[in-house]
Amino acid sequence: MNTKQKNMLSAEIVKKAILDSFIKLNPVVMMKNPVMFVVEAGTFVVLLMTLFPGYFGTEGRVGFNLAVFLILLFTVLFANFAEALAEGRGKAQADTLKKTKKEIMANKVIGNSVKVIPSTELRKGDVVIVSQGEMIPGDGEVIDGLASVDESAITGESAPVIKEAGGDFSSVTGGTRVVSDRITVRITSDPGESFIDRMIALVEGAKRQKTPNEIALNTLLVSLTLIFLIVVVTLAPMADYLGIKLEIPVLISLLVCLIPTTIGGLLSAIGIAGMDRVTRFNVLAMSGKAVEAAGDIDTMILDKTGTITFGNRMASEFIAVGDTTVETVAEWAAVSSVKDETPEGRSVLELMKKEGYTYPTNAAEGAEFIEFKAETRMSGIDLPNGRKVRKGAVDAVKAWVSAQGGVIPTDLEQKGNAIASEGGTPLAVAVDNRIYGLIYLKDTVKPGMRERFDQLRKMGIKTIMCTGDNPLTAATIAREAGVDDFIAESKPEDKIAVIKREQAAGKLVAMTGDGTNDAPALAQADVGLAMNSGTTAAKEAANMVDLDSDPSKIIEVVAIGKQLLMTRGALTTFSVANDIAKYFAIIPAMFMQAIPEMNVLNVMGLGSPMSAILSALVFNAIIIPLLIPLAMKGVAYKPMSSAQLLSRNLLIYGLGGVIAPFVGIKLIDMVVHLWV
Repeated sequence: MNTKQKNMLSAEIVKKAILDSFIKLNPVVMMKNPVMFVVEAGTFVVLLMTLFPGYFGTEGRVGFNLAVFLILLFTVLFANFAEALAEGRGKAQADTLKKTKKEIMANKVIGNSVKVIPSTELRKGDVVIVSQGEMIPGDGEVIDGLASVDESAITGESAPVIKEAGGDFSSVTGGTRVVSDRITVRITSDPGESFIDRMIALVEGAKRQKTPNEIALNTLLVSLTLIFLIVVVTLAPMADYLGIKLEIPVLISLLVCLIPTTIGGLLSAIGIAGMDRVTRFNVLAMSGKAVEAAGDIDTMILDKTGTITFGNRMASEFIAVGDTTVETVAEWAAVSSVKDETPEGRSVLELMKKEGYTYPTNAAEGAEFIEFKAETRMSGIDLPNGRKVRKGAVDAVKAWVSAQGGVIPTDLEQKGNAIASEGGTPLAVAVDNRIYGLIYLKDTVKPGMRERFDQLRKMGIKTIMCTGDNPLTAATIAREAGVDDFIAESKPEDKIAVIKREQAAGKLVAMTGDGTNDAPALAQADVGLAMNSGTTAAKEAANMVDLDSDPSKIIEVVAIGKQLLMTRGALTTFSVANDIAKYFAIIPAMFMQAIPEMNVLNVMGLGSPMSAILSALVFNAIIIPLLIPLAMKGVAYKPMSSAQLLSRNLLIYGLGGVIAPFVGIKLIDMVVHLWV
């Protein structure tokens, strides 16, 4: 779903938003936004007074009442337009996704036979066979085979990806296409619950729930509205007691200018646009709360491999220990890697060919392959003759050899530390109770990572690198990358432990992951970003999924979350600051005829009481559409501390919010006064 190139405001989206602005005038819909509902109620009252002036005794004020009605109507329509525009962009993305949801025929396995059925009849647990050129009928996991899959319908990337049974790359998505080979897939979702279904619902906004901060701000806006409503209602009898006649349209105008209509009209649009920005960045947020939490992150936990480094650790050298020869180390390293399909395992065999070493290719016939596990941190092979070959982390292999009564070579630690001190990873190679040597695996830190971590530090975010490497290698990579802390020889439970430790200190934690063993930590983290290429368990545990499967994208996600919070805060500050100028426009206009001394508050020198009220109302209405682009695009974000951000926003949006209405209302009054 490559929506990044879409125009932010296409003509079709704008036309649909204009239509929806009128549809949203339905009071049942408007009640969801209490601030604008009050404005709509006031609009209706003024309309009645305009249509039936004799009944309300306002025959001489029909022109003024009509002007107030039209301005209030456009105020509500502009607020509806902002929300409809934000929703329209999401619905446009949903329409693109819906095109991928067409009827797919599935080859369902029933016993020893295969039956062709529509994909809508598939249920969780069903097994299907997908061959070259066929569409994958539903979300699932590959349980047999290996195939190249085109996921461009989801990710927008044209390059196919390899999916295979077992490991962290077994998850497949319905609507993607197999471009080579054949795989057997176990379906993991029922109809209507697939990954694409959830994406459609989320980007359409159909299931958008207000975030905690949004709810809190909405509560504040409602409270302010109630307070000003009480003030305006009690103002009429007080003015009447003083002999000042305040007409209802004037009081409604005062109320609309006092209540925070600007942020009330834009609040929902800001939330929807924040979700939209994340989606356009090819990240699927399961809720607005996840995006918001990303903006408040204090600690970020990152895997070393694939995130901080390129992750292509390749064998670059065989190193003998004790009295063993390099040729012998290479031979046993190759035997341990014959059935190892990991990039590291394949690189061992490639290094053998490059260096011209040989090994018995039939050595693994009838042997049992021992897969790598995070708990053992070793892999290997058990040969038919009873010999056991292992390769893995030095300390893990040492413990394995010691358990069998073996002797550890005296130069093993020194040579292993030498590799680690250069930022490499040493893998020990052992057969039965003897360690023969080391494999030097090289990895490279991605360019620019130090600068990115410096930016995070300026934001006040602590970075922790998790790696299975030994402490010396971890320290070298951590120093080169510029992270704040690291956890060496990390196991899945270590990630959960550090997350809980940081959360216990009152911090919000983000992390990335793609494997089943990452699922518990992803669920525990406040922001869990799973890779789309990862397992179903990881994606279900996380509250965000990166469709591009780029682990380092968590850094951008945090920036987007902070931008969302900044945008909401900046526009709230601007909205509240706006009211100051409106006080100086409307309050003197209401009272200066009866109390001439009030004219001293007419600092803007507005032409007349009626033009002052209308000018303030017009400004109050037009500021909403003027701020829509900012609400949609978001306030420009630069990495800096919270104190610096606060000072910057108060200066720009606080002071700017005070000055802009004085200038705007005065300019509008110069035009309105000619008519009034």
